[in-house]
Amino acid sequence: MTTEQKIQKEIIQRFGDAYKAFGLNKLMGHIVALLIFSPQPLSLDEITNLLGRSKGPISQIVRRLRERKLIRKAWAPENNRKDYYEIEPEIFENAFRNNYELIKNNTRIAKQLQQTVQKVNKDKLTTAKVRLDEMEAFYTLMEKHFRNFLNEWVVEREKIYK
Repeated sequence: MTTEQKIQKEIIQRFGDAYKAFGLNKLMGHIVALLIFSPQPLSLDEITNLLGRSKGPISQIVRRLRERKLIRKAWAPENNRKDYYEIEPEIFENAFRNNYELIKNNTRIAKQLQQTVQKVNKDKLTTAKVRLDEMEAFYTLMEKHFRNFLNEWVVEREKIYK
């Protein structure tokens, strides 16, 4: 195994661990890492062979990664019968936006639950009301910081690709 292959293997493993830490499928991280470091788009068969996995799980994960806008189909002139994949140009921003949507959903849940609690006798649910108020305040503040971060990121990304 060459030094380059050892580095690629380590990167693929670390991405898998990172995705698992976020509660996602480890294989998602493996595929993303493979595509990040691939100089050209890869077919499903190539991804399967390079990762030493069966085609079924790879195909399912590729579909989920496309739904999350982390990878996309790419055109490959040499073989029109196969689908090829590459990372989305804004992969990291899209991953962040996916998490941002989860935060916004938590804010919506807090607001909905607050309305439910308000309909009930307030003396009986004081603890729940206080905790839901805290939940809403917490996720509202997170939303604000996520928006600010995305605004700053647009400026930083432009610096990288000048």
